[in-house]
Amino acid sequence: MLLSLPAFLWAQQPYYDDVDLTLRGRDLYLALQQKIDDAGAGFTYDDVKDMMKIVDEDPDNHNNVLLIYGYNDSDGNCTTDRTRNKSRFGGGNCQYNREHVFARSNANPSMGGATSRATGIVADPHNLRPSDQRMNNDRGNRKMANGSGNARVLSSSLFYPGDEWKGDVARMMMYMYTRYGNQCLPSLNGSGELQPGNDMLKIYLQWNVEDPVNDFEDARNPILEVIYGNRNPFIDNPYLATIIWGGPVAEDRWGMVNTEDFFASEVVVYPNPARDVVWVGTASSDVIDSYSIYDTSGRLIQTRKFDYGQKQIDVSALSEGVYLLQLSSNGSVVTKKIRIQ
Repeated sequence: MLLSLPAFLWAQQPYYDDVDLTLRGRDLYLALQQKIDDAGAGFTYDDVKDMMKIVDEDPDNHNNVLLIYGYNDSDGNCTTDRTRNKSRFGGGNCQYNREHVFARSNANPSMGGATSRATGIVADPHNLRPSDQRMNNDRGNRKMANGSGNARVLSSSLFYPGDEWKGDVARMMMYMYTRYGNQCLPSLNGSGELQPGNDMLKIYLQWNVEDPVNDFEDARNPILEVIYGNRNPFIDNPYLATIIWGGPVAEDRWGMVNTEDFFASEVVVYPNPARDVVWVGTASSDVIDSYSIYDTSGRLIQTRKFDYGQKQIDVSALSEGVYLLQLSSNGSVVTKKIRIQ
């Protein structure tokens, strides 16, 4: 029977099974960097042209793609179009092309030329979206900056992506900085103050909260995992940005918020991998009163209350593989991945 589970057990994708999500700050940043780094071998800038017709398809019109920064299809001005027929690709008037949201020339060193067979950072589809060619040209390499309303040029050096797109942009910038490090420092492509103690812009952390993940972003991520080989973690769970860089608390799609106090108890699960028995220990006075084990598809395997004293879990009946062990203490929970061999 498929049971109703906490949101994080439904939403946390198996892609992250080998990432230690109990890490914090730069340690988690580096773990995610390692996870998303191995992708895109042989993927070219030319491949993006066809891929966009799939991942950027307008959900309300399968003949069209959505155009980043666009906001109006009925004002008679194609520059502001939000959607356009897939066949209208090109560099001419009322056509769309590939927009590098982290501008190529803003990277340090630059991403280089966007030739058809170019690979690597310049062809990363997590940074590329369809855009009206004039809107793309208006943006140019202007840095992203705060504003309100529709997308527009703010000055000779600044651009606002629009209320609908600012969260998308923030999460794309977080991905680019996580994957490519100092080559894509947030300040190279954005304007404003840095979050104290690190290199993330406050405005990106703010946009990540103000414009939550939408269905369109959710639909792109699994397709890119198949086609390109990785995902954008900050789409899967925007709260990862809060854990890494601080700032305002973003949407927590994996139920990690409720575990913050419990993390202080330094829970240890051993041995891991295990064969017959798993022991649970803690260095604090927190009392772990119960546990539940789920498989990675979210099915409840077993749940028990702990007896007083040592915390022993019989896992001898479990098949080989990865499971999620949820431990409870006074209404708070912490989750550990365990491997049965």
